[in-house]
Order: sequence, then C-alpha cells, then structure tokens
Amino acid sequence: MIAWLAPILVLGIVIFVHELGHFLAAKWTGVYAPRFSLGFGPALWKRRRGETEYVLAAFPLGGYVRMASREDETMAAIEGGKPEGLASEQVRAAAGAVGGPIGSNPTDWDENAMVPFGPKPVPPERWFESKPLWARLVIMLAGVTMNVVLTLTVSTGVFAYYGRSYVPAVVDSLVADMPAQRAGLLPGDSIASINGKEIRAWSDLLATVSGSAGKEVALGIVRGGSPLTLTMTPVAQQGMEAATGKAVTVGRVGAYPTNRVERDRLSLASASVAGWQATWAMGRAVVGVVGGLFRGEISVKNLGGPVMIARTSVDAAKTGMESLWALIAFLSINLAILNLLPIPILDGGQILMVLAEAAKGSPFSVRTRENVMRVGLAAIVALFAVVMFNDLVALFR
Repeated sequence: MIAWLAPILVLGIVIFVHELGHFLAAKWTGVYAPRFSLGFGPALWKRRRGETEYVLAAFPLGGYVRMASREDETMAAIEGGKPEGLASEQVRAAAGAVGGPIGSNPTDWDENAMVPFGPKPVPPERWFESKPLWARLVIMLAGVTMNVVLTLTVSTGVFAYYGRSYVPAVVDSLVADMPAQRAGLLPGDSIASINGKEIRAWSDLLATVSGSAGKEVALGIVRGGSPLTLTMTPVAQQGMEAATGKAVTVGRVGAYPTNRVERDRLSLASASVAGWQATWAMGRAVVGVVGGLFRGEISVKNLGGPVMIARTSVDAAKTGMESLWALIAFLSINLAILNLLPIPILDGGQILMVLAEAAKGSPFSVRTRENVMRVGLAAIVALFAVVMFNDLVALFR
C-alpha cells in the first residue's frame, strides 16, 4: 500500500499547491477559470462547483488551470481537453448553438452558465489577455510562489515539530593507516573543537576537513572525561557533490561517526529561521544543478523522473514522516525553480512571452504563438524521454 500512497501523496501535494496558486490568482484578478485539473488526459473524476469544473485526470504527472484565453485552442489539445477550446465554444454560443458543447454530457448543460457549460459568452473583461500586465504576471508567478511558500512552511513545520536533528561528533570507527588513526584518534572519542572552533555535530567536522586537504587541522577531543588535542593532515580524495553529482577533490581523515541522532528542540521563531535557511539552501542546490547542466558540467544521466520520485517517496515513507515531509519540501522548490526556465510551455516561458509582447506593443500572431508552444512541448517531451530512460536504466540495474 505504501508503494502507491507515498508517490501520490508527494506528487499530489506539490502539484496541487502549484495549480492552486494559479487558480486563486486568476479568481482574485477576475479571470474566468472553467477547469482546475490534477493530471492530464482523460478525466477519471470530475465535478462542477460554481463556474469551475474540478478534475482528477488519468496521467498524474502535472496539472493545469484552464483560463479564458486566446491560447485555449492550442492548450486544450495539450491538456487533454475537448477538440474545441473556449474560443470556438464562444463563437458557437454567440451563433445560438444549443444542447451543449461538443462532447459534453447533456445533463451538465446549464442555460445560466458560461461556455463551455452553458450558452452565455465569457465577458471580455474576464479574458486573460484583457487584464493589465501586472495582473497577468501575478497569475503566472502565483504557482511558483505557492511552491516556495509550501517549502518554507513544511521546512518550518518539520523543525518546529521534530527539532533540529544532528549526528554528534563522536568517533565510531577508523580506517587503518589514515590520518585519524595515525594521529591517535580512538573509537568513542568526542570531538569538541576543530582549529579552536567549538562543534557538536559531525557535519561541522566534515565541512572543515573536506576543505582542508593537505592542510593540518587540530582536533580538541574529550576522552574519558579528559581534554586532549590531536593534529592531523587530511589526505586528498575524489568525491562527489551530493546535490549536483559533480566530481570534486575533498579532504578525508578516515574516521566515521557513531550511528546516533540527537535533536535540539526549537522555538517557533528559531524553527522559522531554520526553515528559511533550509529553503534557501535547497533552492541554491537546484539552481546549481540547472546551471551545471547548461554549462555541461553535470550529465543529464544524473536526472531522474517519475520512477525515481516514486522510489524515493517510498523509501522516505518507510523511514518516517519527517523524511517524507522533507522530500515534499525539496520537490516543491524543485518545481518552483524548474517552472521558471524560459521554456514556452512552462511558467517562465509564458512570462517571457508576455513581457516580449508588452515591449513589442502588440500580441504575437496566433501562428507564432502556436509554433513557440510546439517548440516548448517538444523540449518537455525530450526531457521526459531522457528522465524516463534514466529511470528505466536505474530500475534494471
């Protein structure tokens, strides 16, 4: 059961929050939004409340909010909507068409509703393009903003509820003939300081040692209640950045920590600060990966897709809810940043298009917009193919 519920929970929350941002912003600015969908393709469940139809679709790898827009003809086909978009249905309604839009259920037809649920045309002031530039930018940035808020909220909540976890700087085992053993470090030693700076967590020790290859470091340790100072010189080894997969040279002394986790309880204020720091760190890591991909420093082989997300979700759920919430926070900031890429079908590409039209002083032609959208769709399909290939290779391995 966990193999099904964990990925659905993780992806569902992240996608729902993103689309909810677009939807609430559209409602706030007065744009007509007839559909809110989680997933793409054929509808598995749908229900209309007010002027909006809420849908759970067959392919849960995204979602969308359908708005009254001149792009609706192009987007309806991409999103799995009816062959005719709102623009066509608007024309049919104006021409006096009766019985509902093509492919609709007659029982859903409402004589008092706007298209596509009824014969009434969408008022001109409720179309996306009728809104001022600032309102359109608010709508397009709302999804990304909500994902950042989700990451910040979840991270803060995790720190507030579970506290700040850390592995204490206590030695568990040593590697033979490495600097730590040669210097006289023993299992059970507590490391209280490095180069005169007090530490408690093993991560603090690791951060200093990693950046000190070939440089002598002084460890202040406590052994049997007595203080002692040992000096050693970390050796250079090839490592890999966890966030980017990039090969780096790091310092190592050949010591491993005890398998124990301790926690510091945090006030709400301290948890908020820690949540912001965690959100910022995750965002920087994602930007670093994207930048490394564009510069050719990171291989596309490091990218994962739905299968990897599902497997990671299951592993996190088995570890506990803290890990599952941490994964939700990380995927949410991922979605926020990746959606800002200047690819036409993503939020970043749409924002770029709107700004270009504002600078140009007039909208691009329908053909131009359709061609741009096709390029964006092709880029997304190519990316999806790459990550699915990586997922399948990893799965078979």
